[in-house]
Amino acid sequence: MTIREQMEAFEKEYYDPSASFSIHTRGRDVQEEQCDIRTVYQRDRDRILHCKAFRRLKHKTQVFLTPQGDHYRTRLTHTLEVSQIARTIASALRLNESLTEAIALGHDLGHTPFGHAGEAALNQICPDGFAHDKQSVRVVEVLEKKGKGLNLTWEVRDGILNHRTSGRPSTLEGKVVRLADKIAYINHDIDDAERAGILSEDELPLEYRKVLGFNIRERLNTLIYDIILNSQHKGDIVMSQSIETAMKGLRRFMFANVYNNPEAKGEESKAKKMIQSLYQYYIENINDLPSEYRFMIEELEEKKERVVCDYIAGMTDQYAISSFHDLFVPNAWHI
Repeated sequence: MTIREQMEAFEKEYYDPSASFSIHTRGRDVQEEQCDIRTVYQRDRDRILHCKAFRRLKHKTQVFLTPQGDHYRTRLTHTLEVSQIARTIASALRLNESLTEAIALGHDLGHTPFGHAGEAALNQICPDGFAHDKQSVRVVEVLEKKGKGLNLTWEVRDGILNHRTSGRPSTLEGKVVRLADKIAYINHDIDDAERAGILSEDELPLEYRKVLGFNIRERLNTLIYDIILNSQHKGDIVMSQSIETAMKGLRRFMFANVYNNPEAKGEESKAKKMIQSLYQYYIENINDLPSEYRFMIEELEEKKERVVCDYIAGMTDQYAISSFHDLFVPNAWHI
C-alpha cells in the first residue's frame, strides 16, 4: 500500500462523513497517473503554491494602493490569512484540510493589479466583462504553464469560482473558504485602516463590538468558534444568527468608511485610467504582447480582448506602473 493509499484510508476513518474524500473526487479534465505520496488535493495545493500567479500576489494591492509601510497586507498575505482561518475551521470539523487549503491558496490568483479598482476598470472596458473569481479559474485552467494550466481537480476549481459572497460552493470545504475570506479581510482591513489613520477601534459600531469583540483577536476567535460550534454534524457551514448579523453589519461599515473612503481610495481613479490605457494600447498593438499571449490569439484563436485582459490582470502593481511609464511617459532626451 502506497503512502497516498494509507492517507486515503485515514480520511475514511477520521473525516466527517460530509467531508470531501480524496478518492471520491470528480477528477481532472486530463487524467493523470496518481502520486504515490500525495492525495489529489495535496497535489493541487502544491501546484498552486509553486505557480507564477501565486508568487505575483506579493506585489498586488489588497486595499491600500502601494502603501508606504512594511506591515500593510498584500494580496498574498491576505491569501495566507484566509488559508490559516479556513484550515483551522476545516480541521475542527474534520473536513478535508488539503482541499480547503488548495481552494484558499488559489481563490485570488486572478486578481488584477490595484485590487478591486483594477478589476472594476477591466470590467468596464472589456466587452465580455471581468471578474476575478472567473479569472482565477482561467489562470489555473488555461494561463499557467504556457497555456497548459495546472489541471486541478473539479472540487478545487469549484471552490475557487464560488468563493465570493454570491457563490454557491459544492463542497463544505469550499463553503469554509467562502466564509474565511470574509472573516480575514474584514478583520485585517480594520487593522490596516487603523494603521493608516483612517479609523480607530473606538469608531467601530459598539453594537457589533459587543457581539464580536473589542479587538482583532477577540473578533477572530468569536467568528471562528461560532462557525465550528454551529456547523458540527450539520452537513453545512453556518453561523448563529446574531454573529452573522454582526459580521454583515461590520462589513457594511467597512464599505462605507474604508473601502469607499475618499482618503483611502484617492488614487484609485488614476489606477483605473492607467489600467484602461494599457488595455486600449495592447488592443491596438497586439504585436507588443509577450509571445505566449500572441500565441493564444494567433494559434489558439482566443479573442484578443480576453487575452489582453489576461495579460493586464496578471501584472503586479509595479509592473503595471512601469509598463504605463514606458508606453506613455516620454524619456528625457540626452546624448
